[in-house]
Amino acid sequence: MILCCGEALIDMIPAATDTGRDGFVPHSGGAVFNTAIALGRLGVPAGMLTGLSEDTFGHQLTESLRASHVNTSLVIRSQRPTTLAFVHLLNGHATYTFFDENSAGRMLSVEDLPEITDEVSTLYFGGISLACEPGADTYAALLEREGANRVVMIDPNIRPGFVNDLGRYRDRLDRMIARADIVKVSDEDVNWIIAEPLSLDEKVALILEKGPAVVILTRGSEGSMAFLPGGRSVSAPANMVEVVDTVGAGDTFNAGVLAQLFKTGGLSKSGIRELSPEAFQEALVNGAKVSSVTVSRAGANPPWADEI
Repeated sequence: MILCCGEALIDMIPAATDTGRDGFVPHSGGAVFNTAIALGRLGVPAGMLTGLSEDTFGHQLTESLRASHVNTSLVIRSQRPTTLAFVHLLNGHATYTFFDENSAGRMLSVEDLPEITDEVSTLYFGGISLACEPGADTYAALLEREGANRVVMIDPNIRPGFVNDLGRYRDRLDRMIARADIVKVSDEDVNWIIAEPLSLDEKVALILEKGPAVVILTRGSEGSMAFLPGGRSVSAPANMVEVVDTVGAGDTFNAGVLAQLFKTGGLSKSGIRELSPEAFQEALVNGAKVSSVTVSRAGANPPWADEI
């Protein structure tokens, strides 16, 4: 099972009302949640480890996970509120206003963490859960405790506005990257992580030196690249579609990559370093296919396997 560890929240999506003014409709979301949903819909055994509220929105998130065949047995429940993200769309691109103080997800502690059984072969981390303390420290501790014998993928999806202590965030992210097998970054992420006047390729090489076996670089409409052991690299084009909005695009790309690696038997600690360039290229192509469906319709609505 691929265990997705991180935030699940409610995206409040604007929608027209009869009064002529926009209202907000609650949609289940969150970067890590979206990846879990996409994996479940693609037929891959997936689970979610997150903090969920017992409020109305928490129950909505639980039902959304189960409806997409995501295992919820490792969800940690509390009476704290659900994180809300009010989405603002401009020309198909989303910006967010978050309400996250004292939330069920953010306030996870190490003491809350459940036992992880051998059924879990892969851990996936990402999103704002890597930046928002104290939960961010809890996820870092989970990786340190459980990552040695499992494949680890991280998508930091860096949002500087969530970083309160830059030094602590950089240190925690560096430690997590060092323990990861796959790190997926956008070109913006790379330029933030390595803030030196170097080329993207040079910056990716520095990230590889931190410890991961593979770095996947996404460049929007320019497609993606995977930088592999031994100095090899492969690339795949983006699927060109009419974009409705970009909510969940990167999250479902990650699910497409993981789903393909799972199906080819590449999700093992040793196997990930031995996969052929062709296998990784197929994973990038699948990620592009999955994300292209998501961006072609409103909200983070990943495709089911029969839509690919």
